[in-house]
Amino acid sequence: MLSDKIKIINLPKIIDDRGNLSFFEGGNHIPFQIKRCYWIYDVPGGEVRGGHAYKELEEVFVALSGSFDIILNDGVNEHKVSLNRSYYALYVPKMIWRHIENFSTNSVCMIMASEKYNEADYIRDFDQFKDHANKR
Repeated sequence: MLSDKIKIINLPKIIDDRGNLSFFEGGNHIPFQIKRCYWIYDVPGGEVRGGHAYKELEEVFVALSGSFDIILNDGVNEHKVSLNRSYYALYVPKMIWRHIENFSTNSVCMIMASEKYNEADYIRDFDQFKDHANKR
């Protein structure tokens, strides 16, 4: 089942009257050593990002600002996760199709990846992904 594969990670939250602080450490809070970090921002209204799966790469998503929805699919089941707090992270393992939608104004989505960029690791066609996922 898809919900058994993904998980919400509660990141540490230090509350302070001057402003709160959250953090993460690769291999501790994040279930892999981080090899790449990138972020998505200034997304025009109605746009969708993602639309792919990875053969090997794992990711963790954090809403640094604003909110957005991540739609996940394992080839059979679909699940939506809304991120809107910077102290919640979403772990997504390999071979899960994902796209991100419903970005609020000024939202920032940060993604930590288990591997460096490798175009050969992407599956960009959903039907091809379903075929590959259902053979596992």
